[in-house]
Amino acid sequence: MTSLPEGPHHRPGPSTGLAGRVDALTTAVERARGRVEESVVDDARATAERAAARMRLSAEHTVVAIAGATGSGKSSTFNALTGLDLSAVGVRRPTTSWATACVWGGDDATEVLDWLGIPPRHQTNRDSMLDATREDNDLDGVVLLDLPDHDSTEVSHHLEVDRLVDLADLMVWVLDPQKYADAAVHDRYLAPLAAHAETIVVVLNHLDAVPEPRRESMLDDVRRLLVDDGLGGVPVIGVSAREGWGVDELRTEVARRVRDKAVARGRLERDVRAAADRLAEASGTTGSGPAHHTLSGSRAGELEAALADAAGVGVVVEAVETAARRRAARATGWPLLAWTGALGKDPAARTGLDLQGAGGDDAVAAELAGGASTPSTARVQGSRVDAALRDVADDVSRGMSEAWQDAVRRASVSRSDEVVRRLDETLAATELEPTRLPGWVHAVRVVQWLLLLVALAGGAWYVATIVGATAEVTLAGVPVALALLVGGLVLGLVLALVCRALVGRAGRFRGMVADTRMRSGVHDVATELVVTPVRAELAAHAELSDALATARR
Repeated sequence: MTSLPEGPHHRPGPSTGLAGRVDALTTAVERARGRVEESVVDDARATAERAAARMRLSAEHTVVAIAGATGSGKSSTFNALTGLDLSAVGVRRPTTSWATACVWGGDDATEVLDWLGIPPRHQTNRDSMLDATREDNDLDGVVLLDLPDHDSTEVSHHLEVDRLVDLADLMVWVLDPQKYADAAVHDRYLAPLAAHAETIVVVLNHLDAVPEPRRESMLDDVRRLLVDDGLGGVPVIGVSAREGWGVDELRTEVARRVRDKAVARGRLERDVRAAADRLAEASGTTGSGPAHHTLSGSRAGELEAALADAAGVGVVVEAVETAARRRAARATGWPLLAWTGALGKDPAARTGLDLQGAGGDDAVAAELAGGASTPSTARVQGSRVDAALRDVADDVSRGMSEAWQDAVRRASVSRSDEVVRRLDETLAATELEPTRLPGWVHAVRVVQWLLLLVALAGGAWYVATIVGATAEVTLAGVPVALALLVGGLVLGLVLALVCRALVGRAGRFRGMVADTRMRSGVHDVATELVVTPVRAELAAHAELSDALATARR
């Protein structure tokens, strides 16, 4: 077997010659594998292997196969063309599944014969058998094969004929006057070769057994049947191998085809094109244009947004923002009133946000202790994830064949459970830090407590002066103790009011950080489990389309 390149990096080159078309068919096979009916893919691969192997062999040899039914006289035709009694005929023909080969010319045909699978005992070099110098070199380079009977009861004969029909550069079909309309040859062999009309010659043998007035009408009838097979224009030559009639004409026709060195190349090109056509039909890929399907960055962004919504990212972000704002407000508020903020249930605790390692005062930590590490209200909703994956698969595969739509769907929707699980794990592991406050908040908290201490100290001093426990000290006529009391309270209230606007910004910042981190996690999950696999399928479809366009030229 020929080793074909594997892997996603093999792309057809710019060459549109036969080698480029074979490479393109190989690429199409790789991309269609697992996505298109296996029998069609296997046939295309076999064609690519066969073409690649034939191209590596001698271009100086032309394989001409003579095929026919039992009693058609193909072996006698073979002997007539070679001028040697090489192939047993009639009752002398052995029951064998092997073909007989005769080679013209002095060029070594060993590689070709090995490729054809002809055993050495069935090989003959015509020149060595004649042991004479030939003046006629028209058939030099011909490897003439006498195939087994295609209608033999031996299964091995059928298999050998089918194998060599695919390998031959030129086919000579020998028909019998009594069975030339037999469906066995027309339906099984001739009609399927309609795309290879230029590599076929039809011979009506035993013409000596047909009354002369009927010969031409019988040949016309054969031509009519060939037209029905899609082989109009194929030459039909009347022959009597036994009498030697028409043998020269047949030899001339074969020699003409051999002189046209494109006969072997033409067969390979048509084989490759036919295989590509079948693969294109099976895959629903026209291979006719660059209208490739893509998963754009904006569409991938829409998918990530849908997954984030299904995971409740918005709910968590709102809770983080609210929790951070409340904590900042409590930290910067007037200490005598800040305790009222602890009366309501903290929003972070309601969503069960992970507070492990987070900063914050003991009251806050105690209030939120025991919360689940995974956001309970943000548990990923599987049905919404499945809907989002189905939508993106349907969007990007619209217009593709059913086989490719299924392939794209498998790349996304079939992994819905895994996407849900990974989103849960990713969001649970995301550091949200709802209790982390900016440095200025802690500074304000210290200032507020200092102001409160100043107020308390001033108040105690003022009371002491009233009861006469200490002397009153004034400044500009105002008792210093009273100034400390009032100033500490007023400045604390003013500072709390001033910080209110900044508290909102702190909450929004923490919410933005949490949103960025969670959406980054969603992006990673979506890219790994959905976007990359879907884009791989779309890339395979595009490469298949391009490869088929090249192979079908």
